Amino acid sequence: MIKDKVVYKEAKNGFYQDSVLQGIDDFKSDSDKPEVKIYIATDLSGKSYPTDPKNYTQYWHNPPLSQGRTGTCWSFASTSYMESEVYRLTGAKVKLSEIYFVYWEYVERAKYFVKTRGDMYFAEGSEANAVIKNMRLYGAVPASAYSGKLKGQKFHDHEAMEKELSSYLKLVKDQNAWNEEAIISTVKNILNFYLGEPPQKVMVKDAEYTPLEYVEKVLQLKPMDYFSFMSTKSQTYNQKGELMEPDNWWHCKNYYNIHLDDFLSTIKSAVTYGYTVSICGDVSEPGYDRFAKVGMIPTFDIPADYIDEDSREYRLNNQTTFDDHCIHLIGYQVVDGKYWFMIKDSGAGGFDADPKGYRFLSEDYIKLKIIAFMVYKTAAKEVLDKIIK
Repeated sequence: MIKDKVVYKEAKNGFYQDSVLQGIDDFKSDSDKPEVKIYIATDLSGKSYPTDPKNYTQYWHNPPLSQGRTGTCWSFASTSYMESEVYRLTGAKVKLSEIYFVYWEYVERAKYFVKTRGDMYFAEGSEANAVIKNMRLYGAVPASAYSGKLKGQKFHDHEAMEKELSSYLKLVKDQNAWNEEAIISTVKNILNFYLGEPPQKVMVKDAEYTPLEYVEKVLQLKPMDYFSFMSTKSQTYNQKGELMEPDNWWHCKNYYNIHLDDFLSTIKSAVTYGYTVSICGDVSEPGYDRFAKVGMIPTFDIPADYIDEDSREYRLNNQTTFDDHCIHLIGYQVVDGKYWFMIKDSGAGGFDADPKGYRFLSEDYIKLKIIAFMVYKTAAKEVLDKIIK
């Protein structure tokens, strides 16, 4: 076994500092300038990894798009996933609005805030299935109908909006002012100011549709056909359970908890047979390199042969594995008998090196560090048949 080595690196500017922040007109704050810091990484010098997109079997997807200065990777990843699903199901190439789902996610958060009297996690993050949840409630719209950007805005920037929403809801809680109608109205006014008001109708080929009609009649998507999966020993296998992550702020209990072998084999099978997958997991790892474009598990973390349900659970339990990013798995190749996956990434780090907006993850990384995934029902038929009688 060739052992990997630890190396300390100095943080460098990348796409976020050089493009996103420079493209935000009101960027004047010194707080956004990166501190010079040292971080632990894997020494990848002298090593090569499968990072050539030409060697991957890829499925149709729109080009990578930066999420800008937002924490809304969940919407960018799953919106991209649904675009690929529309193409797979109908052959149509569409570009959907990610921020439409973000808008309604904040509205749903505000409703939950009232329902729980403020006892909830309120932040930008969410999970992949939030797009499905909001599509079922509010439909979808093309990106051309709702950009979520103000005039002249190059990149999305939700920093001020999130602060204002948080401050307002804190005031609501402090004053015990639980008028739901007034709260939702105020939240919408804040969202409208920063994102613009979402359309109530959209035009497609000279026909007018509501957002819900657009999903049903144009996109031909059925949100109930999409299933979410997790793998943890802390809950009963082959049953539904709650993904215990802060970003699952509404405490969704519709995740099928499956054995780790089934978790990995379902992802492999899906991508082998023509499906893409929306995945969420931990990218704050020494083997996840934004300039080398790879995600791998170094031997000093754990040798590959020892990655199993127990080593995964240990990291889930001590929170060295957690959910901090959602991405779209759009291709694969097999190298020396192991899968490597091509990932479309809206995070700034995904644009730090060529190919821009992509990364490449080993199957060991998926097995140890990916928390949950969402996929079309027939892509998970084998495991679902064992659970749903």
